[in-house]
Amino acid sequence: MAINARAAQDFVPIKEVRNGVIILKDGGLRAVLIASSINLSLKSSEEQTAIINQFQAFLNGLDFSTQIVVQSRRLDIRPYLLMLEAREKEQTEKLLKIQTREYMEFIRSFTDEVNIMTKTFFVVVPYSQTILKSNNGMIDKLLGSTTPKKQIENTKKAMDMADFEEKRSQLDERVSVIISGLGGLGIRSSQLKTEEVVELFYKTFNPGDISQGIKLQ
Repeated sequence: MAINARAAQDFVPIKEVRNGVIILKDGGLRAVLIASSINLSLKSSEEQTAIINQFQAFLNGLDFSTQIVVQSRRLDIRPYLLMLEAREKEQTEKLLKIQTREYMEFIRSFTDEVNIMTKTFFVVVPYSQTILKSNNGMIDKLLGSTTPKKQIENTKKAMDMADFEEKRSQLDERVSVIISGLGGLGIRSSQLKTEEVVELFYKTFNPGDISQGIKLQ
């Protein structure tokens, strides 16, 4: 019996990523922020209460929904070990070579015995008030059948771009509200760029990749 294989992207509701903004297949827009964290255990009880109350007030003050995503993964030391191996090859002193090799073995054995986890915090900001709809049929009717096909296509692209920019401006306002509110709590945040958004989703579906991760700017 034949099985119809479907590509992985068929299950991902993303149409494209444009200028750092995720455009969903249903027309919704999403911006992704990467945020720093606060170690409450290092704060006094009064400071902890103040931060929690301030965070609650920040959430209650939002007039739109948002999503906080915590990505927890085991620390991948392979890039670090590859860097150490390169350093070992560059060493000309025999003693330094031995010390580097022993240090590498220590790191390997330590991480094998202890699961060191890393946590990355993301805030997803949505905008779906007005769905991005195709105006193809309307444009065809307005321009008529005698209009050159290239002119019709250029008009469609211009209208789609204007529609996107209008909705992105609304999304940008929401992003500014989130960044400002988190900043008041002492949490730094920044919006991911197109390459960083693509990297985030790629690594989500390919966790074995050993390249460097996204960092807060």
